[in-house]
Order: sequence, then structure tokens, then C-alpha cells
Amino acid sequence: MGKLTGKVAAITGGNSGLGLAIAKRFKAEGASVAILGRNSETLESAVNEIGEDTISSKGDVRSLSDLDDFFSKISEHFGRLDIVVANAGGGKVGPIDQVDEATFDEMTDSNWKGAFFTIQKALPLMGKGGSIQLISSGANLKGLPAFSVYSGTKAAVRSLARCLAAELAPEGIRVNCLSPGCIETPVWTKVGVPADQVDGVKESMIPMIPMQRFGEPEEIASTALFLASDESSYITGANIAADGGLAQV
Repeated sequence: MGKLTGKVAAITGGNSGLGLAIAKRFKAEGASVAILGRNSETLESAVNEIGEDTISSKGDVRSLSDLDDFFSKISEHFGRLDIVVANAGGGKVGPIDQVDEATFDEMTDSNWKGAFFTIQKALPLMGKGGSIQLISSGANLKGLPAFSVYSGTKAAVRSLARCLAAELAPEGIRVNCLSPGCIETPVWTKVGVPADQVDGVKESMIPMIPMQRFGEPEEIASTALFLASDESSYITGANIAADGGLAQV
């Protein structure tokens, strides 16, 4: 316990799923936490779950003004920022002939634009010793049917981590990429899988995972903690895969 004592962490999409699990783990390790999310009700619930000295801001990473409001609130409340987890995003899968412009723009704006400007807006509050994590996906390595847009945005996020690791190293800020695989979260219906087919889709994925199971949000949170803490002080520009081996073997 206490690996992040005295640190201030900002997590986009921290009101549910992986973001909430990461926020709760960071708080348990001593960090003060700020979360951004689009849903007022889940934000309020998340703040209660995370605990005292947690602040929230309602907003969408696709909106630069919402990001400005988020980091302004962090500045006013905490005065600085040590850790950023650019977690917000999502995706919808579909064959190339079924992807319309609106879906394409939604995914690129949420996953790529959102991550880029989250970091840009956070940097004025950060200094030496800072840690940035971009949440990508095992899809940044795999060629999967119907995943072309989603995988492309996550590959862009991976590339961003490399570029910013080089750019920000002179400032003493580390930048890494965390790539989860199949995790037990409610995300499956959000990517376009009908609710009555989710269990079947998940069962079809398990044989492709060497560890033969889905991961738990808390396992991703543990990896995020490692990247945020001083235990990873000599790691930057890396892609840390927490995917049970799905995209590795």
C-alpha cells in the first residue's frame, strides 16, 4: 500500500469499467484522483466508490472545451498533476462495407483525438517524474475481420506513446501504452454485439487466449499501478500487454 502516496492522478473514462477499477486502485495506493466521464449518475456513483478527495468533471474527450474544464478543475483543486491515464474511448466493429462516416468519426475522435488532446491539455500541470499512460488494446497488433477502424485507432494510440515518450523524456515525463485484451466489463454490447449474443461471442474468444480466460478489471488496474509508480521508473515508450497472451503468441 502507499505506492502513489502524495500523487495526483487524472483518469478519463474513470466513471466505469477499466477506468473506475484503475481509479479505485490508485486511490487505495494513496493518490488523489480526478475522473472525467459523460454520465452524471455514474460519475456521482464512482466518486462515492473511489472515496474522499476525489473530484469529477462531466465531459467528453472529443470536446476540447470539456477537457479544458476538467484540467482547470484539477488545477484549482490540486494545483498539479503527476499521473494521467488516457482511458476514455470505445469502438464499434463491422465489415468495411458497413462502416459509415459517422461511426468512423466517432471512433477516431474518441480513441485517437481524445487521447492526443487529453495529454496536450494535461501537460501544463505536469513536471519531472510524471507518468502518462495511454490505454490501447491488443487489437493494435492483430488483424481481425470487422475491426479495421477500431484497430487503426488503437494502433495510432500505440504510435502516440512512442512519439511522446521521445518528446517528453527531456522533461522527465514517462509515456507508456497499456494494451488490455478481453476483459470482463460491460463493453461488449457497446461495440455492437447484440445482448443475447454476448455470451456466445465471449466463449468463442476464449480458445484464442493462451491463459484460457478473460481478464478482470482489477488485473488491468494492477498493471496501470505499476506504470504509474516509481517501480517502472526506467520504462518509457513501452507497450505493456495485459491480454493473457492473446496478441503475443
